[in-house]
Amino acid sequence: MAIQLNGKAHDIGGLSVNRVLPQRAKRMVGPFIFFDQMGPGNFSAGDGIDVRPHPHIGLATLTYLFEGNLLHRDSLGNQLEIQPGDVNWMVAGSGIVHSERESFETKAQSHTIHGLQCWVALPEENAEVEPSFSHINRFDLPTRQLEGVMARVIIGSAYGLHSPVPIFSPMFYVDVMAKAGGHIERPDQTQEVGVYVIYGEVVVSNKSYSAGAFVLLEDDDAQLHFNENSRVVLLGGEAFKKVPYIDWNFVSFIKSRIEQAKQDWREGRFDMIPVINWSIFLCLRVTKVHPNRKCSLLSINSRN
Repeated sequence: MAIQLNGKAHDIGGLSVNRVLPQRAKRMVGPFIFFDQMGPGNFSAGDGIDVRPHPHIGLATLTYLFEGNLLHRDSLGNQLEIQPGDVNWMVAGSGIVHSERESFETKAQSHTIHGLQCWVALPEENAEVEPSFSHINRFDLPTRQLEGVMARVIIGSAYGLHSPVPIFSPMFYVDVMAKAGGHIERPDQTQEVGVYVIYGEVVVSNKSYSAGAFVLLEDDDAQLHFNENSRVVLLGGEAFKKVPYIDWNFVSFIKSRIEQAKQDWREGRFDMIPVINWSIFLCLRVTKVHPNRKCSLLSINSRN
């Protein structure tokens, strides 16, 4: 019988999230080691999300929105706004720094943010790869529609479809919308499968689950049935034989590597997000506060 995993509420940058992974009952589902539902959160004009620059190692972050927009910036120099249906895939590997905020235009009006953010653990042999970033437009993601069920493959492979997002181990991440009375097969019969209900009601082995439920399928749970119009995310993949350590924003199979990453962050050894459109302001601020200090625009790095 399927098992329901209950999340805990957390606050990230002014937004309430429901964090399902990690937890004692289940550390990982396939390679997924961290799972947050962000919101839905409503913000007045002038307010919004403000997740300041922070580091990662040993993982890839996956951001996928249902409503709203987020402005991604990272230490590789990427700066772009993700919209609903697009996917941001940031491979931290040996180390990266990024921030998640909102654009001037988004914050200037009342708005809603709702989406999912996951961390995917990198296999041990890929844990220290060079960091990279991929942004895939929603129109470039493969979609299947059959008998009242629409499925979009965000990451990996499922239902004969393959996402263009580069991955390091067998996995899948599928956005499913279904009409009442519809059904869909589990994406893979041999891999771990989690189901997160965004809205509606899904039935697994004669038991129903509603919005906010995270359901871990057993091997004999072959189908999902929908009692009403519903939207769910299916995620999972090949189970890791060895579970990595996770501490703060760091994932590694070696504890000492995490301690080294902590020290590197404290001592400023991570590459920082390049200054974009703020160089003159920062230079003026430095010389105003410290009149005798010379300011080189080429040497300024911002932690903001």
